[in-house]
Amino acid sequence: MSYLSIQNVNFAYDGEVVLDDFSLTIEQGEFVSVIGPSGCGKSTLLRLLAGLIFPLKGSLAVDGSPISGPGLDRAVVFQDYSLFPWMNCRDNVALALEQAGIGATRALRRRIAENYIDMVDLRASAGKLPGELSGGMRQRIAIARALAQNAPILLMDEPFGALDEITRANQQDMLLKLWQDGGSKSKTILFVTHDVEEALILSTRVILLGAHPGRIVHQLTVDLPHPRSHISVLNNRRFTELRSDLLDKLNRVVTECMERMEYEP
Repeated sequence: MSYLSIQNVNFAYDGEVVLDDFSLTIEQGEFVSVIGPSGCGKSTLLRLLAGLIFPLKGSLAVDGSPISGPGLDRAVVFQDYSLFPWMNCRDNVALALEQAGIGATRALRRRIAENYIDMVDLRASAGKLPGELSGGMRQRIAIARALAQNAPILLMDEPFGALDEITRANQQDMLLKLWQDGGSKSKTILFVTHDVEEALILSTRVILLGAHPGRIVHQLTVDLPHPRSHISVLNNRRFTELRSDLLDKLNRVVTECMERMEYEP
């Protein structure tokens, strides 16, 4: 039995089909990235697994149990940060700890929260309100909040998209280390991204989706050695081969989607 299971799922927004008879399985401890053109259902897939929306038909399950709503077994990083604007960064993270039942006292939860804020290199901003931070900094606090929940499953929707290149590389290494250090208890991660290099650096498997409706058109096992880091992967000859192959397939999918939209009756 697969750990995460999506079977024959259909989903539509306002009558427009986004996913049609969509199936995907993910094993425990896998790091799977999803790439594809805009409108192919990447974020929809993540929100379905988070239990925030529900399919028109089909089934979704975690370790054999149907997904009927949000749960403490799944932590989510959204594109729009979703931080409470009236709470400082420390308290935003501490609230997630309280909801997850981590930390017996408020003081302990705040100390734990600061440890996770350290992981995203923002200790100096722990006492600031989200509105006092840049978009990239708010995104890193949202990542800290998700990590602090210590859920076995991480659902991440372009979590590094708002970051500058150097910060993005540092956060990729942080996430890789967190996942690799888990050993047999590694988190299961579903990671949505538009960045082919990022998908290859991080993942054990990359899923390429086509659009109109969303469907899997290619799956790639990333056979790069572990432990990995941003630099070690970029300097690997096999990485160059995988990137070239995946970019070629992505370009074909994007071209096909544009042609479909142009000639759709």
